[in-house]
Amino acid sequence: GLNTGGMGAVSPVPFADESFLSKVEDRIIRPTVEGLKKDGIAYVGFIFIGLIKVGDDPFVIEYNVRMGDPETEVVLPRVKTDLVDLFAAVADKKLGGFELELDERSATTVVLVSGGYPEAYEKGKEIHGLEEVMDSLVFHAGTQVKDGKILTSGGRVLAITSFGEDFQEALKTSYRN
Repeated sequence: GLNTGGMGAVSPVPFADESFLSKVEDRIIRPTVEGLKKDGIAYVGFIFIGLIKVGDDPFVIEYNVRMGDPETEVVLPRVKTDLVDLFAAVADKKLGGFELELDERSATTVVLVSGGYPEAYEKGKEIHGLEEVMDSLVFHAGTQVKDGKILTSGGRVLAITSFGEDFQEALKTSYRN
């Protein structure tokens, strides 16, 4: 179907075992970094690599110079380390000795969209129930406040992120909320 830009995400990816991650590092990450060096590009920042698994092999779908959405909504909540310290380590070129601490739990996010998305979609619909959300983070994307009400104003409206001991537990909480 049409490209929706992603309707949800899971972190860590359940099928990304040691063997698969080794292939990602050897076939994609290292050649990418080596290519930047070879071309004399002193890149500083995020490189988001969108992957697909075909059989047991990873393939690149896209590169972005920013974090991807909705993946960011499951990755950043798992980062326990202060992001300012991480950014300072990047700026000071001390990332090699930096300790990144991650929450061991799984996180999921579910994207809520307006009717008709990704083509012509409805706007101005009032959103109810946000005050009842428990044990989840609510990320606003296509919302606006008008006359004290929260209304839809975009196609991708909200992302609901939850934690769990595994992704199924986290997903249940995201869907409940």
